[in-house]
Amino acid sequence: MGRELAKTYDPSGIEDRLYQKWLDKHYFHAEVDESKKPFTIVIPPPNITGQLHMGHALDNTMQDILIRFKRMQGFNALWQPGTDHASIATEVRIIQKLKEEGITKEDLGREGFLERAWDWKKEYGGRIVSQLKKLGSSCDWERERFTMDEGCNKAVNEVFVKMYDKGLIYKGSRIINWCPVCNTSISDAEVEYEEQAGHFWHIKYPILNDDGSESGEYLIFATTRPETMLGDTAVAVHPEDERYKHLIGKELMLPLMNRKIPVVADEYVDREFGTGVVKITPGHDPNDFEVGKRHDLPIINIMNDNATINANGGKFEGMDRYEARKAIVKELEEMGLLVKIEDHAHNVGTHDRCKTTVEPLVKAQWFVKMDELIKPARKAVADGEIRLVPESLQKTYFNWTDNIRDWCISRQLWWGHRIPAYYCDKCGETVVAKMRPEKCPKCGCTDLTQDPDTLDTWFSSALWPFSTLGWPEKTKELEYFYPTDVLVTGYDIIFFWVIRMIFSGYEHMGEKPFHTVLFHGLVRDSQGRKMSKSLGNGIDPLEIIAQYGADALRLTLVTGNAPGNDMRFYYEKVEANRNFANKIWNASRFIMMNMADEQPVKPAEEDLKPADRWITSRVNSLIRDVTDNMERYELGVAVQKIYDFIWDEFCDWYIEMVKPRLYQKEGDAAADRNAALYTLKTVLIDALKLLHPYMPFVTEEIFCTLQDEEESIMVSDWPVYREDRAYPKEENEIEIIKEAIRGIRNARTGMEVPPSRKAEVYVVSEHADMREIFLGNADFFKPLAYASEVHVRENRDGIGEDAVSVVIARANIYMPLGDLVDIAKELERLRKEEERLEKELARVEGMLSNEKFVSKAPAAKIEEEKGKKEKYSRMMEQVREQIKTLSGN
Repeated sequence: MGRELAKTYDPSGIEDRLYQKWLDKHYFHAEVDESKKPFTIVIPPPNITGQLHMGHALDNTMQDILIRFKRMQGFNALWQPGTDHASIATEVRIIQKLKEEGITKEDLGREGFLERAWDWKKEYGGRIVSQLKKLGSSCDWERERFTMDEGCNKAVNEVFVKMYDKGLIYKGSRIINWCPVCNTSISDAEVEYEEQAGHFWHIKYPILNDDGSESGEYLIFATTRPETMLGDTAVAVHPEDERYKHLIGKELMLPLMNRKIPVVADEYVDREFGTGVVKITPGHDPNDFEVGKRHDLPIINIMNDNATINANGGKFEGMDRYEARKAIVKELEEMGLLVKIEDHAHNVGTHDRCKTTVEPLVKAQWFVKMDELIKPARKAVADGEIRLVPESLQKTYFNWTDNIRDWCISRQLWWGHRIPAYYCDKCGETVVAKMRPEKCPKCGCTDLTQDPDTLDTWFSSALWPFSTLGWPEKTKELEYFYPTDVLVTGYDIIFFWVIRMIFSGYEHMGEKPFHTVLFHGLVRDSQGRKMSKSLGNGIDPLEIIAQYGADALRLTLVTGNAPGNDMRFYYEKVEANRNFANKIWNASRFIMMNMADEQPVKPAEEDLKPADRWITSRVNSLIRDVTDNMERYELGVAVQKIYDFIWDEFCDWYIEMVKPRLYQKEGDAAADRNAALYTLKTVLIDALKLLHPYMPFVTEEIFCTLQDEEESIMVSDWPVYREDRAYPKEENEIEIIKEAIRGIRNARTGMEVPPSRKAEVYVVSEHADMREIFLGNADFFKPLAYASEVHVRENRDGIGEDAVSVVIARANIYMPLGDLVDIAKELERLRKEEERLEKELARVEGMLSNEKFVSKAPAAKIEEEKGKKEKYSRMMEQVREQIKTLSGN
């Protein structure tokens, strides 16, 4: 026990040292051990392009709290780490870097570009991992994975081939979301809808007679994207709409393109909206694409991949989509076919990465067929096999599962898992295989070209819970640690990742990937705004750690944080939590200084004082409550209870209660001192253990200095509730004493009596048990009540009428007025105050009775003076009441 705590708590001096110790001792590592029950969490793999932001800090703090808690409970806890290759984000970064060198990715070619990408990964890919370590994350770094490592690539190819063979993956021309800046398709989940100010252009198309001549009649509709009219192949009306029934089957002339298009009847049309007429562009709108399929309409694509108009757009070829829009509207106006333009705010789909407006285009892409795959994922949550915390997120979950479309998984990128499909150069046969085929199975040709596209990043992330454990190999880790237990993630990726992991688990493993999903919200700034580069309001967690320590940041992120709810970040809270760490540090130093080289031994039951039993009982209840809250994932509720217990009950009450006993070392007092020291030490150890998952560093440093029985708090046993440590009688007794002390202190504060001025305290109660309580705890009641003497009696005989009283349940407490104040001095002070208030009141009343002032002064000034009069009158009343009491008049 020779070591002692440094005088001041300095996180920068202990955090890196302790983290290295944990790594050296392999405390984070988990091996298959059939004698223990596993508890597994897979990390949401951060992008290799990423830098630690507050969202990561919150997400990983929550995971670390759970994994540390379960490790201490005796589970074989595995927190599986790794990083994500992040196709689009990484490719964009590398292209930007090449641009600075004056090179394009095409200049390098695919192989050269991939070499650069791997170099980039080597240089920057580990940055986020070292940042997670600064936070205190107890991941099993010995098992770190990467979504494009050899094992993950093997899993991806296995899944693709297996699903293709089952008919669950297919290639087809479908309408997809196309990003004209990143030049790739993106999935529905990567489209962010934002409200933009736009217009409704009301346009009319001429109706043709049967002989093809113009009838002089028109069909009017409204559109937000007039440029797409170049690809119109029909106009639709509702089959039941009486206004247009006679036109179904007729033809219209498509202006500017001079192409005849039919009027079709389709229930997709909303009769009540606008004119009840909709232009149909199957090549550029997902709903129109479906209408086109039902009516066998041609699909005309009028756009290049960079969102300029192609040859199908006639004279508008080569124009940017927005340039073409202006030109088309101008021509329609000149032709008299533009009815009107009205302002219209509407939701526009943008790419979540580059914020470009997404263009729906029909392209040949690879898709996952979702209708059957999604069923077990929906059923698992509906039946409670997988629990979402909070439950309210089920609505969002079912909204996705019930409206799911086939998942477009191909991306026109080079960085990522390349699609394992090969095309015969001779006969065009498609071969899907895990390894490159030597020859075409159809014609025997040996020249095969691999599909140039890569897979959506989320395709590999969806396999993360089992690919990281060795699948498709039947490893012992997979058998032991799968299914995992809890997934902790933000509600913003419920569809991107959560749903996809769930259906992948059922499809490839035959069971759920985890039993609970714990969602957290966003970390916003103190004004409630989302942190963003454009607002410049981002807060770097690493800067907070450097200034206040990881423990203070972790506690700030979890305190008051309820599952699924956004939280606001305040610097003041971090500072307060740093002060909390200081408070524990100083309390621990005080205890250790009093222990010095002596180790307190377990006292006999009769040597425990009521205060010892009270604090033992309180920490015992705290253990039960905190464990219960943590099992329910109420991490914020649990830590608030720990905080309140340590700060209030342990530091501010119990330590103060036992101080008189610590200073007595001789004779009978030695047993009292031993009981106090033993209780201080054991209760502090329990409290540190409960706090450890939240504040791992400060708790470890104190724990290892305080005791020798366990080598690290990280691998110590989680405290458990014990019936023999419950003392309800003493809990009740001490709460009565605390209430009396609070009452006395409040009365003294109200009278501005300094703590150094002691007063006799009389406790009066007709109840013998109440009198016993105060007699039995006089050793600490006296100093904490600032008493010169404590008298416990049955009645108030001989106590002056002017005594200050404090009322508690079943007892009254009295303090002689003369003990609290110097009556002559106090009367002198009060009379001076009375004189001052008389002058102030005379001044105010004079102003308010002056007609000239009242008629000319601003209303606000008059109200201000009236407020002063009211305030001074109140103060005068109180002063005169005090004078009356003190002078006995």
